[in-house]
Amino acid sequence: MKDQATPAPDRVSAVYLSEVLSDLDEGADFLSRLNETDLAAVRAAGTAVRCAKGEGVFFQGDRHSGIWLIEKGTVRTFYAGPSGREITLALWTVGHFVGGPEIFGGGTHMWSADAQEDVELLYLTGARIRQLIDTMPSFAICIINGLVAKGKCYSALVQMLGTRSVTERLAQLLIILADTHGRPEGNRLVIEKKITHEHLAAIVGSTRQWATMTLDKFQKKGLITVSRSRMTIENYEMLLGVVS
Repeated sequence: MKDQATPAPDRVSAVYLSEVLSDLDEGADFLSRLNETDLAAVRAAGTAVRCAKGEGVFFQGDRHSGIWLIEKGTVRTFYAGPSGREITLALWTVGHFVGGPEIFGGGTHMWSADAQEDVELLYLTGARIRQLIDTMPSFAICIINGLVAKGKCYSALVQMLGTRSVTERLAQLLIILADTHGRPEGNRLVIEKKITHEHLAAIVGSTRQWATMTLDKFQKKGLITVSRSRMTIENYEMLLGVVS
C-alpha cells in the first residue's frame, strides 16, 4: 500500500478526501515543538469543553471567537448549502484543532462542526491566542503550522471535487479508510470505523441512494463486502484501479 497514512500508534488519523494519504494527519502534531512548560501555559489559558455525540461545537454563520483543540474523540466539519444538503469537509481527530481560519475572532464561521462521538476539547479564545503569541514565539509557529495543514487539507478536497468523478472519490475514500482504520484479516482489510452510507455520501458529495447503489456495484465486482456491522476491502489493488 504505497503512500499510506501513518498516524502515531495510539492515535486515529483524520479523514478527508485527498490524493496524498501521507498528509492526512499532518496537522495533528502542530503543538509538538512546545516544551512541557509552554504546553502547560497553553492548557492553563484554555477552557475544558465536553460535547456529547451529535452536539454542535460551532455553527455556520456564527461569529468566530476562537479555536477548539481536540483532546478526545472525533469532530466533523461540514458545510450546509441553501437547500440544506450537507457536505462533510473532514473528520478531525485528537491533536487537531477546529474553528479556524479566523483564529483571533471576528468574521463568521463558513462551516459548522459537530461531535461524532463524545468528545473532550480545549477551547482557546481569540484574545487568549493573541496573548500566547505575544509572549510565546514558539506558539506562533505552531499556529502557523496548524493553519498550513488546514490549508493543504481544503486544497486537497477542492482538487478531488473538481477533478475526480464521484465514483473515483468514493473509491479513494474507501482506500483512505482502509489505510487509516483498516485491520488486516488474511488478505483483506476490515474497516474498524463504523461509517454509514449517509456519511460516505456526505464526504464524496453524493446522495445516500447513489452511495448505496455504487457500494453494491463494488461488492458485485469483488472489491468490497458490506454488512450491517462492518465493511471489508476484499481487493485493495482492484479498488486502487478504480482511482488510477
